[in-house]
Amino acid sequence: MEQILTISCKLAVTPSQARQIDATLQAFADACGFVGVSTPETLTNAIALQALVYQSVREKFGLSANLAIRAIARVAGHRKAKKPGKVFAPTSVSYDARIFSFREKDWTVSLTLVGGRERFSLVLGDYQRKHLAGQSPTSATLIKRQDGLYFLQIQVKGEIPPPQETEGTLGLDLGRRDIAHTSEGERFSGKAVQAVRDRHAKQRQSLQKKAAKGTRSCRRRCRGLLQRLSGRERRYQRHRNHEISRHIVTRAQETRQAIALEDLSGIRERANEQPRSKTERRRSNSWAFYQLRQFISYKAAGVGVRVVLVHPAYTSQTCHRCLHLGIRSGKSFACPHCAWKGDADYNGACVIALLGAAVSRPGGPGLHCSLSLHASGLLKAHSL
Repeated sequence: MEQILTISCKLAVTPSQARQIDATLQAFADACGFVGVSTPETLTNAIALQALVYQSVREKFGLSANLAIRAIARVAGHRKAKKPGKVFAPTSVSYDARIFSFREKDWTVSLTLVGGRERFSLVLGDYQRKHLAGQSPTSATLIKRQDGLYFLQIQVKGEIPPPQETEGTLGLDLGRRDIAHTSEGERFSGKAVQAVRDRHAKQRQSLQKKAAKGTRSCRRRCRGLLQRLSGRERRYQRHRNHEISRHIVTRAQETRQAIALEDLSGIRERANEQPRSKTERRRSNSWAFYQLRQFISYKAAGVGVRVVLVHPAYTSQTCHRCLHLGIRSGKSFACPHCAWKGDADYNGACVIALLGAAVSRPGGPGLHCSLSLHASGLLKAHSL
């Protein structure tokens, strides 16, 4: 089984090459827009679109044959993804093996542009060199960022190692106060992330008020500042999730454990049904649990660590020692049956670890769903 990783590499570009790249980006975007307005919106098949507009795209925009095909394929992909936009920004171009090549001996790439074929040196770090060494990539995306720098996102394929034999399960409880809490007692506080989000929210509110009352030039400056703020917040959250996921996967690999996570699909919609303040709604909707789960999943697959998803029902209310329902209040958990008291997130992580071990156990789950009423009046799940 293969895993595809995207390696972002900075291009060393001369002024003349920069002009060629900009011309290619603009021509590619114009071609996509032309295809979008010249063909029926219901048509999503790339081959059918190519039969209708290929010659016109070649003649109007000066693109090579393969760049024209990639522009048509991009429009088809957008339509299939329910994003049938007719205006495309000149920020990226898709490449395949016929118009892109990578050479490892001098760490350069060759790209077809509007003015012809150009070779670029790659500015690489150890991470990029590690994943590009020995590879023969066949696809990439040329990108111009907001700061004016040019990057090439190269897709590389690698074999996924078979899952390692596990000696336990590492449970992971996700939350807002603690972004993640493991069944080993390790926690990753969300206080810094929350502070960044709250600070940016206040800045956005102030800028929006200024834009509403200011002049046209004031509104333009405020919109630019709002866009930059959004990018900073998103990059900070992404960086933090990369750090957490890397640490968790490394720990699971070293201790030969599988990773158990709650399947939190739809939690945002369910949370929004409850009456809450505007601030709480904003904080809840800014959760990045799915991104963290994605990072853990692909990093774990790359090193042979198994990831198990469990149902989140009652994981925060069940005692990990006796399996009785206890009482959770904020960060505290107390079990009336066995008198265990402690951190609620740690307890939840331990319950998730138990469920993950049950799901991944070859002999079966070891628990069944029948419940009985204990003498204390609490429900108890029976083990087989």
